[in-house]
Amino acid sequence: MSHSEHHTERNNLAGGIEKNVGVLTQKCYQCGKCSAGCPVADQMDFPPSMVLRLLQTETPENDDKVLRSHSIWLCIACEMCLSRCPMEIDIPSMMDYLRQSSRTEKKVNKKAKNIIAFHKSFLNSIRYTGRLFELGLIIDYKRQSLNLMQDVSLAPKMISRGKLHFIPNMIKDTGHMARIFKKTSKK
Repeated sequence: MSHSEHHTERNNLAGGIEKNVGVLTQKCYQCGKCSAGCPVADQMDFPPSMVLRLLQTETPENDDKVLRSHSIWLCIACEMCLSRCPMEIDIPSMMDYLRQSSRTEKKVNKKAKNIIAFHKSFLNSIRYTGRLFELGLIIDYKRQSLNLMQDVSLAPKMISRGKLHFIPNMIKDTGHMARIFKKTSKK
């Protein structure tokens, strides 16, 4: 490979991850420590080490598999993989980029529908009150996911223990919060 070829921009997911997140997928030598330590790896279609291996091939087919996978949506960003990785590959940041790419390219796995609904509901709660309003989060999530009866039996206990409030506790400057959301949604 000549010097000029080495610096050509790679038009694939691994190149995008390197450019936008600073993570070099090629550094992974497949030791498997990330997958062994991941608390949700058993629920993933591809454990973290396999996601990295698919990205390393730099083929359109494997990039597509990664973007359509359920794995990228299950990552809880606990950083167990990062703490175990001998090459210090920041898999949680990589997974965040992959989720964004998956949504941008409209390749979101159908199983991720409820995860996205919960994420949107969480952000809506913060956007309108400035902090988490649990009851509002639950109502918005149930509206978006249509899981209307899921965990409904927990509500009376949570209300009696003061864990669910009927009125949100708002921050003083909700306009400031709205400006933050407006700025970040443009990016």
